[in-house]
Amino acid sequence: MTIGEASKASGVPAKMIRYYESIGLIPKAVRSDSGYRHFAINDIHTLRFIRRGRDFGFSIDAIMRLLALWRDQNRASADVKRIALEHATALRTKIADLQAMLGPIEHLANHCQGDHRPDCPIMDDFGDHAGRLGVMDDIRVQPPENPVGRT
Repeated sequence: MTIGEASKASGVPAKMIRYYESIGLIPKAVRSDSGYRHFAINDIHTLRFIRRGRDFGFSIDAIMRLLALWRDQNRASADVKRIALEHATALRTKIADLQAMLGPIEHLANHCQGDHRPDCPIMDDFGDHAGRLGVMDDIRVQPPENPVGRT
């Protein structure tokens, strides 16, 4: 089947199929005499596997490891479980980080009048923090040097 058909059958956009092929996540597709990629049913299964992993937020590296295990009939399920639990831990951390951001942004939004006036606690807060980073503390503005021959 062509890349368009493979895309439709797997739910993976053709652009991503090309990308996965370029990074070695899937093997290079067989090419016709005219240069078109052709995919077999096993390729579709692999693309569906990748899509499912991406739907769950697994990284390309983790999917690469999972694919290797999927293809290994002698795999230990403990290896698969370890990868899944590592990802679950990373997701919990990300959820906690997002929840930590949610409270302050909701607080600021609830205190913004949201009307025609320019006063806004969101802008005040962002502006206050922009001045507190200390990045500008070490920067000294110096006058430009006089080019030779000019005064």
